[in-house]
Amino acid sequence: MVTARESGFAPESLANSPAAIQERVNAGRISWAGPLLLVLARSFLLMAAQGLVSLILLARHCPAPWRTAGDWWSVYGTLVDIGCLIGLCYFTRREGIRLRDLIGPIRMRRGHDLLLGLGYYLLIFPFFLGANYVARILLYRSNVTTLNSYLVRSHTLPVWAMVYSLTLWWMIWSPTEETTYQAYALPRLKALTGRTWLALLIVGFWWTAQHCALPFIPDGRFLLYRFLSFLPGLLIMMLLYLRTRRLAPLIIAHLPMDIAAAIITTIYSPF
Repeated sequence: MVTARESGFAPESLANSPAAIQERVNAGRISWAGPLLLVLARSFLLMAAQGLVSLILLARHCPAPWRTAGDWWSVYGTLVDIGCLIGLCYFTRREGIRLRDLIGPIRMRRGHDLLLGLGYYLLIFPFFLGANYVARILLYRSNVTTLNSYLVRSHTLPVWAMVYSLTLWWMIWSPTEETTYQAYALPRLKALTGRTWLALLIVGFWWTAQHCALPFIPDGRFLLYRFLSFLPGLLIMMLLYLRTRRLAPLIIAHLPMDIAAAIITTIYSPF
């Protein structure tokens, strides 16, 4: 038996290694329920949270409560994170591992993971920008900006909500999102299906769908635009994880994008 020291990996990375996951699948400690539930959870929890906020606004006689509720996504998004963290704790405990085991080793000595994460960001972000541009051209026939009024429009949040969105929301959101889709669902669906491409398809679809619910706007063309804008970049992130099995650098690469999203939708409101 190869020890953690001999393998060069920390014990927590071995707990979430492909071999360890496959062993738990074969032993019946990992079923389809956990990965499928959690890969679906974030999209549906986001819409449920938006619905809850819209009911509160409706009771306060707010015009367009669903649309207005969507402006609060960087606040109620933490409810989604809490739900996913509860699910992750429950299903990892059933496997006999810890939530911490999903994250794996963190190597901050000499800024290793920080620099690697920034490198990943520089690699991945152009795919999001390029896909966004192509999706605009394909679906709107021009590089229009008015469609962003769904996301970036004049709205006023209380000061506490703005401060929360710009300071704490992204610190919880990015690690929870990466852990849910990458460290938990993706490798387990790969082991359960026996097909890497199928796991990528399932997780990629629902991870992309999550971004169509930030907030959810019932406009088919806009939803397709959002889907096409995010899919290529998320596929690159999943391939990086499957290749390296390192989550910490991908969380660091994810943080600047979520910080920018919080700034743009909370402060920059030109419409």
